[in-house]
Amino acid sequence: MPRETTYAGILGELVRLNASLAANASDLTHIEGARARLDKLVTDAQEVAKRQAALTASKQEASKQLSGLLNAAARVATAIQKLLAEHYGPRSEKLAEFNLQPFRGRRRLPKAEKPTAPKPETPTPPVPETPTPPTPTGS
Repeated sequence: MPRETTYAGILGELVRLNASLAANASDLTHIEGARARLDKLVTDAQEVAKRQAALTASKQEASKQLSGLLNAAARVATAIQKLLAEHYGPRSEKLAEFNLQPFRGRRRLPKAEKPTAPKPETPTPPVPETPTPPTPTGS
């Protein structure tokens, strides 16, 4: 039988061992001190496992709440940013204080760098080859 590697599996094996030891306590009086220590440790481990499960559930709930609050805050922040741009104007440098990019116009390309539309090439029709007539041979 493979050894358990999960906490729940290990705890289950320890609970079963502890129950077997308690059922046979009269035969195993020489290990009573170790059995009592194991019983205390298993009981404490079960309590911690219950507490961990409760914390996991509360952590998931807190994560849901945090996600909802952050989404709502992002929506409100977007609305405020739009209101600021409307209040100060889209070109106002005051927007930079609110970490917003003021509109400063498009960057113009120099005349030499302006892209020109490529002229479509007209394909030249292929020149048909004319066969050369055979040369007459004298007979």
